Amino acid sequence: MLWSLIKILAFVAIVTALTYGGTQLMEVDGGATISVMGFEFTLSPLEMVFAFVAFVVAVWLGLKLLALCVATFKFLNGDETAISRYFDRNRERKGYEALSEGMMALASGEGHLAMTKAARADKYLQQPQLTNLLTAQAAEMTGDRRKAEETYKKLLSDDKTRFVGVRGIMKQKLSDGDTDTALALAQKAFALKPKHEETQDVLLRLQAEKSDWVGARKTLSAKLKSGGLPRDVHKRRDAVLALSEARDVLEDGKSIEARETAIEANRLSPDLIPAAVMAARSYIGEGNARYATRVLTKAWNAQPHPDIAAAFAEIAPDENAEARLKRFRTLTKTTADHPETKMLMAELYISTEDFPAAKRVLGDLVETDPTARSLTLMAAIERGEGADDSVVRGWLTRALTAPRGPQWICDNCQHIQAGWAATCSNCGSFDTLTWRKPPEGDVAMPTGTEMLPLIVGTPKQNEVTVPDDVVEEAEILTADPEPIDDAVASQAQK
Repeated sequence: MLWSLIKILAFVAIVTALTYGGTQLMEVDGGATISVMGFEFTLSPLEMVFAFVAFVVAVWLGLKLLALCVATFKFLNGDETAISRYFDRNRERKGYEALSEGMMALASGEGHLAMTKAARADKYLQQPQLTNLLTAQAAEMTGDRRKAEETYKKLLSDDKTRFVGVRGIMKQKLSDGDTDTALALAQKAFALKPKHEETQDVLLRLQAEKSDWVGARKTLSAKLKSGGLPRDVHKRRDAVLALSEARDVLEDGKSIEARETAIEANRLSPDLIPAAVMAARSYIGEGNARYATRVLTKAWNAQPHPDIAAAFAEIAPDENAEARLKRFRTLTKTTADHPETKMLMAELYISTEDFPAAKRVLGDLVETDPTARSLTLMAAIERGEGADDSVVRGWLTRALTAPRGPQWICDNCQHIQAGWAATCSNCGSFDTLTWRKPPEGDVAMPTGTEMLPLIVGTPKQNEVTVPDDVVEEAEILTADPEPIDDAVASQAQK
């Protein structure tokens, strides 16, 4: 609307200026006299201006006529396309001019203008492989998805533009949430251009979402061969896919294939915690405790984790508390200062009812790095040493408001998951879950829990008690979901 008003005002200004100039020329005296073959012509200043314009137009028309005559002469001499080329040059010039203007309009965000220029370029050029792409992108910019999809489908008919058409429709289906159709289109696009990096990434993500682990591993191998992925990253992600494949095989009841795939996943990435745990359980199922111990020890040294400790306990499920404590020392001897090791050893000492040793191995962890688990362990230790109920409840109250400690967190969207998975359940990113502490403030606590220490008192104060229902809530919220030993859980409940 504003642009139309500006054009109208510009037209009025030009007409006004020409009128004013003509009026001024008419008032000027004098002129020019031209003698031709005995005839004299006297021209006023205004007539001279018109004569000059007419002369320029005549010269331009003469040049055009001369070019047409040359093309006709060539045609008469046997060049059958001379005259058609003469007219085609003009059409091509107009067509490429419209195409360039349309591309500039598209880059400037003027979708409607780009569509108009694309239609004009198509009229003159008759080259849909150029103009259809501009039309499709302009239609997407203006929100005309139907027009964009129709234009992308036109690109499918030409071998040179088929990949562009498939990719364009695939992106539309992805934005619509139609992942099944998008997966089929991604496979088609991958077949057309196996080295296209964006297509590889989209296909790999969709295959992981659909649990097509075999296909995803093939796509990952193609990505490695094309040079789009470092070898160490490929090895890690291939291990993730192998582990996911082993899980699915195990769910189908094929335990032997699951064991082999899990062991392969651990071989590809020994520090991948779920792969190490599954491989160790596969060895345990085969009765190979030595290999299971080796796998879990290597994984624990890389990253201590409760799941590793739980699998380590399964190697000898019937051993007593003292024997288990002795055997676990071989697992934790190289990571004695790690918080996970301290809490694990404290649990094991509690199971043997050696509460002073449990407090000693826990050290100052409850002050330097307090978590719900470590504070709950401290409450169990205080209970085991015969402390007053208010002291135990004070520790449990602190546990209620303390951080949960390391969890599986997506590096892409910071979403917290209860368990490990190949893809994030929130954003769908592949291989982005890491075991670490969440950012501060990510875990919501019940309203009013910050006042509980004032009601209950600190662990050193035992003057006031807290209602039993609050204590039960604290124990539920802070209990370790997977205790390393049943004796630990029973001791904490005493």
